[in-house]
Amino acid sequence: MDSDILAEPMDFKVSELINEVQIDHSPAFTKHVNDTVSSIRNSIDKIPDNLVVTGEEAAGFVRDVGADKVEFKFKKPKSIEIGGSYSIKCVVKPDISVDLFIQLPKECFHEKDYLNHRYHAKRFVYLCVISKSLKSDSSFAKVEWSTLQNEARKPVLLVYPADKLAEVPGFFVRIIPTAKSLFNAAKLDLKRNNVRALNQGEISLPTPRYNCSILEDMCLEDNTEFLKKTFLGWKALGEALVLLKVWARQRDFIHSHDGLNGYLIAIILSYLVAHEKVNSSMRPLQIFRVTLDFIANSKLWTRGLFLQKQGEIKILKESFVGIGSTIKSLRPGNPQISGLRPPTRLLRRGVVFELNFHLAISSIWGIHLLFPFHFFLDFVSMSQDFLICSNVQLQNEASLTLQCFGKSGDSAFEDIFMTKIDFAAKYDYCVRLNLKGNSEFYSSGYCLDEECWRLYEKKVHSLLSQGLNDRAKSIRVIWRNIPSCCSLENGLSTLDGEPLLAGISLSSLDKAFRVVDIGPDAEKKEEATRFRKFWGEKAELRRFKDGKIAESTDPMSFSASLLGAFDVLSKRLRLIEDIPLKVSSVQPLDPAFRFTSVFPPEPHPLASEKGNVPRLHKLTSSCIQPLEVMIQLEGSGNWPMDDVAIEKTKSAFLLKIGESLENSWGMTCTATEDDVDVLQSGYAFRLKILHERGLSLVKREIGSDQGKRVSSADQKLFVHSQHSSMINGLQGVFPIYGPVVRLAKRWVASHMFSACLSEEAIELLVAHLFVKPLPFTVPCSRITGFLRFLRLLAEYDWTFSPLIVDINSDFNACDKKEIYDKFMLTRKGYEESSQNISPAMFLATSYDKASEAWTRLSPNILELKRLVAYARSSANLLTRLVFQDQTESYRWECLFCTPLTNYDAVILLHGDRLPYPQRLLFPSKLNHGRLVAHGNASKDFQPFMLPGDLRGSLDKMKNKLLVDFDPLRCYIADLQASVLKCFKECNTLKLWYDYLGGDAVGLTWERSCSKKRDREEASDAEDPIDVLKAVGEAGKGFVKSVHFLKAPRLMN
Repeated sequence: MDSDILAEPMDFKVSELINEVQIDHSPAFTKHVNDTVSSIRNSIDKIPDNLVVTGEEAAGFVRDVGADKVEFKFKKPKSIEIGGSYSIKCVVKPDISVDLFIQLPKECFHEKDYLNHRYHAKRFVYLCVISKSLKSDSSFAKVEWSTLQNEARKPVLLVYPADKLAEVPGFFVRIIPTAKSLFNAAKLDLKRNNVRALNQGEISLPTPRYNCSILEDMCLEDNTEFLKKTFLGWKALGEALVLLKVWARQRDFIHSHDGLNGYLIAIILSYLVAHEKVNSSMRPLQIFRVTLDFIANSKLWTRGLFLQKQGEIKILKESFVGIGSTIKSLRPGNPQISGLRPPTRLLRRGVVFELNFHLAISSIWGIHLLFPFHFFLDFVSMSQDFLICSNVQLQNEASLTLQCFGKSGDSAFEDIFMTKIDFAAKYDYCVRLNLKGNSEFYSSGYCLDEECWRLYEKKVHSLLSQGLNDRAKSIRVIWRNIPSCCSLENGLSTLDGEPLLAGISLSSLDKAFRVVDIGPDAEKKEEATRFRKFWGEKAELRRFKDGKIAESTDPMSFSASLLGAFDVLSKRLRLIEDIPLKVSSVQPLDPAFRFTSVFPPEPHPLASEKGNVPRLHKLTSSCIQPLEVMIQLEGSGNWPMDDVAIEKTKSAFLLKIGESLENSWGMTCTATEDDVDVLQSGYAFRLKILHERGLSLVKREIGSDQGKRVSSADQKLFVHSQHSSMINGLQGVFPIYGPVVRLAKRWVASHMFSACLSEEAIELLVAHLFVKPLPFTVPCSRITGFLRFLRLLAEYDWTFSPLIVDINSDFNACDKKEIYDKFMLTRKGYEESSQNISPAMFLATSYDKASEAWTRLSPNILELKRLVAYARSSANLLTRLVFQDQTESYRWECLFCTPLTNYDAVILLHGDRLPYPQRLLFPSKLNHGRLVAHGNASKDFQPFMLPGDLRGSLDKMKNKLLVDFDPLRCYIADLQASVLKCFKECNTLKLWYDYLGGDAVGLTWERSCSKKRDREEASDAEDPIDVLKAVGEAGKGFVKSVHFLKAPRLMN
């Protein structure tokens, strides 16, 4: 679908988004801001001039930054002006704040205070004096410390007014010191050393990051004025900035020190305006796309950007590729530019900085800096590898967003602006390092040229990069070391409370699970020494035949024996000669064959051919799960037309097939009225026949009246076969798909949604994450895929949007229109009642465009709401576990342990009478409610064969093997068929259970009575206690106890 066409309907959503997130500069809000700023001014004015201020005001901070000579007499700020987003009317919720620039007076500083962090120390102490005054003023509810872009040596004050305005909750003013004209800019040349402690012997190392930190404050006010002139009066440009802020915040760029904050975005937009990439005829969304295209694809990132003030002489941009040549001024007549060499020679003069800094934003500063040194600080002031990493990831995010315009279809808006792309969901693996109290990271000092936190980030990044090599596509290391509430006066030692996070995106599973890394050749002594030094004892010298390692791990090796057994069965079925119609095809349908079974079947010693003597062990299971296999026979015109007769004929064929397998190969076959099971190689295969006439009708007429005449058994088999083929193909492309599905199925069952969401529906939901990963990349780990599954459940608009799962890219525009038409038919009754829609979860596939196969009846609206709530809670918990340490109340176990108090009544089962008790994750416990019934475990069934059962002939032992026996399923069927029918029609009772082996069943009920007469009848309804007693009696020997928690509720 053409992205330009898509942009037009998106404009409406974009307009609504802008109205929602952009602060309205109403008279009330403007007055609130002015009053707060005025109160701050008055509070500062109360501070007496010439107040002697020393480093004792913040002795810990002064000590940790290594400053000396911190003493001055306090003077009022030279100016107090509003800046930032508020000044250009681009404040974006939820962080509603106003930047207030206070210009530090020159009288408080010595001309050499740019040395040895004296400026930073005095800057902070100056703020401490202001902080004391503000805290003593009743006009302010709270005064807190924060930092400028996570730089610990540059704190700022957050001031919360006492008076609140309802339309701007949480509003605060951020006081940011500026240092306009405070120092001679030539002293802050990037080649100079201004931190003497960084010297190595007699060699003075340059301190470009430190110098840029001061230059940023010197240029902040003038850069803000430059932005005001660009943005004020241009509504579309401001709205584009708002969109870019929302985009960056959803991707966690806003709050990271190496990210893309609103200030830098505004600078990039100003650059595009200056170079006529953006014009006044463009809509906000068009400007947004142009900016993303520039970020993703511009070659200027490797050369640097250049903004030139009007009235200054023109210099070739190529002259500034080496940006490190800090040109003091470009005004005509300046002797420093009168003798400039040609651009190529100028480039060579700056080459030393080009080597140090891969990415650069060109800057020219004379009277003021036109391009922000903050950008220069964030991106230039990092080592080359770490710098490239952050910039490449920014470009990748921009590139993925551009793909969303063309590939996401109708969900492009949600993918771009509404989807949270945080650390936990973005990276395949997240490493959390808790370094609290670890003195190693600041052993050389907290602040030299770089802060110790940034140095440690680079150290960890280098270690991971070298260790993972080409296994990792990208690595992001970040340490958000500034907590929301901190006391910086006492020093920087408290800023290690937050853990360091490392995010790793894998390049491919083949590379990730590679067993051996081949290092450098032995002849390359220097490289080989470095390799051996890094890996230590793990490194060894080997001789390879062809220099290539072909070893790898197979994540699906557990199914090798199963696939081998199926292959043997398939061949034998095709070789059968003594049936009227030969077997033409055999297809496995069970999830185990497509690697999505939570518990892959293990070979059972008794499920073997005749003549094979099994080796039994003490814990031999009494039960075995059958694996469904579909077979098709040769075509024939002699099939009966009646559905019942067709099914009887199928049974006859299956019996004959079983007899042939027994006679020809000694295979054990068991038959019931409905099924024929074949025991072979440790597995039980359940055979099903797809009627060839039904198949042709289904293929041609599915969805029509003629198709509805096809037997339900044939329809189910056909849909199952189509689904199995598609999922099996998907698993072949994405090996991690199966493990993600197994986690998702385990979660759904653990929270007792087994009756609401089928296995196939779960497989389709997870498939959607792989075939349409945008705005992410395809997940390469189970945890990341599982988290995205939970968020899909929690955040997708199930009421108004169908989920189209196009695994093989089969759908064209007509197909999608057909799906939307079918979807709209299911939503016709929504205006009358929000409960009157079915299916509540619309899953469209190429074989089921009307969502009839897996979600037609369940989940219903109420079940889906409950499912969404549980998914949201689990997604939040899993995200929290990625970022923080576990606590007693929040552990990973909570993801798969459902709270039983959320039900009206609970049935606890005897765990040792489940068919597979080893699958029970957490035994259920309940200390609430009224005990209604209690029973002992029956001795009629044991999940494991007793010693006496393991004696006698093989045939006798096989007769004791229970195929497809599940007491929970039988118990649920009995309850639904008999006991629950005793409840009156105006009552709805719902059973919740875990089909994978849970030992609890939840019950919820509601009296959905609206009329007075119905209410009177409801009052005469049977007592819930009596019903629960009957429930316990129906499961005698299997039910451990029944607990009554909440009475039925009346609903109008």
